[in-house]
Amino acid sequence: MTSQLKASIGRRRALSLTGAFAAGLGIPLVRAEPAPTPLNARLGGDIAPVHDPCIIRQGDTYYVFCTTQRQDAPGQISCHISRDLVSWKRIGTVFDKLPGWIGAVIPDARGLWAPDISFYGGRYWLYYAASSFGSNQSAIGLATNPSLDPSASAFHWKDEGLVFQSGKADDYNCIDPAHFVDCGGQRWLAFGSFWGGIKLMKLDHETGRPSASPELITLAARPEPEGGPDPIEGAFLIERDGWYYLFASYDFCCKGAQSNYYTACGRSRQITGPFVGKDGRRMTDGAGVVILKANNQEEGGRWRGPGHCAILRDKDRDYIVYHAYDRQHDGIATLRIAPIVWSADGWPTAIV
Repeated sequence: MTSQLKASIGRRRALSLTGAFAAGLGIPLVRAEPAPTPLNARLGGDIAPVHDPCIIRQGDTYYVFCTTQRQDAPGQISCHISRDLVSWKRIGTVFDKLPGWIGAVIPDARGLWAPDISFYGGRYWLYYAASSFGSNQSAIGLATNPSLDPSASAFHWKDEGLVFQSGKADDYNCIDPAHFVDCGGQRWLAFGSFWGGIKLMKLDHETGRPSASPELITLAARPEPEGGPDPIEGAFLIERDGWYYLFASYDFCCKGAQSNYYTACGRSRQITGPFVGKDGRRMTDGAGVVILKANNQEEGGRWRGPGHCAILRDKDRDYIVYHAYDRQHDGIATLRIAPIVWSADGWPTAIV
């Protein structure tokens, strides 16, 4: 008998004796339970293409809205529903066609981008953007609805028109809107992509619009050499335990499996910042705690460019909802949802 075999038998006997000894003392044996399957691995149904998702729950139904896909035209802003966050069904679009005012303001726009959904004052507020790729000739629009349930008698999307716009002379880009209400009840809109980074402006309590000349506060930026790109966008704000958290996407999306998008966050005691990471560095200097990045993703790097997130606060649990590009399916943008675990000192980790 080899020494290796003897050692193996010895280990089995030790385990058997340990179990018998425990049983003799009336001590229940504890077997390690398999780790639960991650939520992302269970997602199914109409989860692709989904780009720039936002999410909300009404009653027992979750609603995801996302950037218009070419195949959806002339319809605009796809809507998907689920009862369990796992199985998803596409139920149509918010608009049958591009709102009429878009053509006069952004002639090159062919679709609506990056919607944001929230509930305030008895209505659902859907902010959205129109632009042309690589340009800051952009506009943010607004639609409202008393209900998200298409079977409800009150269901009707009312397009409220233009909210704010940017042009060639501006150092900001009016896309990727994110509506937020602070602890004092003040409404805000964060937005921005490249150029001068993520901006914040106050909104009127009733109309959800800014003043004619709003003060724009820079929350985050990616400083680059003069003339270089400033890759940051996709802002989202939440409040937790007296801290405001800003999530944003860094680097480049929209290149399929070649995208190197990733998601970072910082926090501040004030909604106007400064937002800083664990190391105290500011997001206006391109810093932040990395929350999602492709080299940390599951399944051997299948999912690339995780970003443009929204946060779902639901039933005492937080989730980060985002898109990633599927290397196994031609780099298609796909809905992803991961629970968030908060550390004792108040920093989030996504369980992907």
